Amino acid sequence: MTPLTEVEGRRLALSNLDKVLHPVTGTTKGELLHYYATVGAAILPHLRDRPVSFLRYPDGPEGQLFFTKNPPPGTPSWVRTTPVPRSEAPRARQVVVEDLASLMWAANLVVEFHTPQWRAASPAVADRLVFDLDPGPPATVVECCRVALHLRERLAADGLDAFAKTSGSKGLHLLVPVVPTPSPLVSAYARKLAVEAEAALPRLVVHRMARALRPGKVFVDHSQNAAAKTTATPYTLRARPLPMVSAPVTWEEVEECAGATADPESLVLLMDDIAPRLERYGELLAPLFAPERAGDVP
Repeated sequence: MTPLTEVEGRRLALSNLDKVLHPVTGTTKGELLHYYATVGAAILPHLRDRPVSFLRYPDGPEGQLFFTKNPPPGTPSWVRTTPVPRSEAPRARQVVVEDLASLMWAANLVVEFHTPQWRAASPAVADRLVFDLDPGPPATVVECCRVALHLRERLAADGLDAFAKTSGSKGLHLLVPVVPTPSPLVSAYARKLAVEAEAALPRLVVHRMARALRPGKVFVDHSQNAAAKTTATPYTLRARPLPMVSAPVTWEEVEECAGATADPESLVLLMDDIAPRLERYGELLAPLFAPERAGDVP
């Protein structure tokens, strides 16, 4: 019998709590749900008022993975949805995770959380710029950190602050708070900086997606600034054999990882690492929510 749990006055049926989802560590679904309950105060501000897309992996990362934007069948009536602009589906709606009960309902589906750079109240008007730094083997997150430091300095020259988080996979994400700006303008600026980075660091950076160009280099993916694209939400677990998290890191950690003798594993952050890091550092991405930290896109 599926146990019922009450979360903020909502009754949830949490299923298959003993199912192993991350095989390397033996992490169960119950432990996954405990993680989200523990870090709810950190992840919810990044989800709130943003339409969420789900990458579902109900049988673990080695099972079937499928990406969905539409509200899943059986979505409770109390879970908020919002209209979203989609040319192929003019009346489309997506879930908005705005409270702990909604977070736990969604986590019970076993999902990665992905969100756009804009809020539901202002579609296609970005308040964040993002770079996804993706290493092409034999490059690793070490090379990503070197590129991140270059981009941080370049963004600072334009009066913009950058904050780093792990992708929860092989690379690194940079998040930049911006004054609300139409997504096409943010996309054009991000592409410009990616092209500049390739010109400045031709042996390290590529700005085009073609895989033939990427071995040994870092792909500076600027495309996720397009209004239709999404990025892994801070603090989301990823569908990997290990319970890896897309989590913020300090610039000191990035600098250390960029060193000549750095260990790429130093920026692998697992589920059990996050609560202690929040206690130690607080919310490293808090400046994303401070209007005074948002810069104008040139």
